[in-house]
Amino acid sequence: MPFELQRYFENNTGSLMHKWMHYFDAYERHFARFRGTDVHILEIGVSHGGSLEMWKEYFGPKARIFGADINPQCKKLEDERVKIFIGDQGDRKFLRTLAREIPRIDILIDDGGHSMRQQIATFEELYAKVSAHGVYLCEDTHTSYWPAFRGGLRRRGTFMEYSKRLLDQLNAWHSKQRSFKVDSFTQSADSMHFYDSIVVIEKKPRTPPEVRKTGVERVTYAPESFVQKLKRRL
Repeated sequence: MPFELQRYFENNTGSLMHKWMHYFDAYERHFARFRGTDVHILEIGVSHGGSLEMWKEYFGPKARIFGADINPQCKKLEDERVKIFIGDQGDRKFLRTLAREIPRIDILIDDGGHSMRQQIATFEELYAKVSAHGVYLCEDTHTSYWPAFRGGLRRRGTFMEYSKRLLDQLNAWHSKQRSFKVDSFTQSADSMHFYDSIVVIEKKPRTPPEVRKTGVERVTYAPESFVQKLKRRL
């Protein structure tokens, strides 16, 4: 049976939507816990408004939806539960305006222009605005591999290469190098999820990881075994 969001999409007779079909699994996995709550959602990239209608239906009447798009015509898609901001996603001043004017962001969906500059600027300006237990989702990251978007496999400056560095930062608690330190991302990101064309960051306040032992040792190992070396380090 298709996922609920996928069923909505397949039966859509409202405003136009354009989605890769494998996205719905990731949406359900990371968004389901917010259904029925007073969740605040920001979607960058409004287009014809079909996604905004889908989020209203999926999250329920308590949800507050915000959209951002460069096309002034998108403003007419506003209603009592949807507010639209008009501006350029690549303009950091505009992104800072969003951060000031939106009271809270629990879910941020970057479905905007998909350029490297836009995706990186949006993360750098708005990740910190996402609530402590919120979700940051950037989609259509396959543009990191498209030359027309200044992408290419392992090309410096792409959003995927940027995200790989964030993956290192997620593990900074375990660094033995002075130059590799815990930062605000390490302290706020609980997990990162990489899908085909999607990067998801689940937020949760983190403190230094703690390792414990319970139970009784029942097996002995030869001296200097790998396991013993590892146990000494712990």
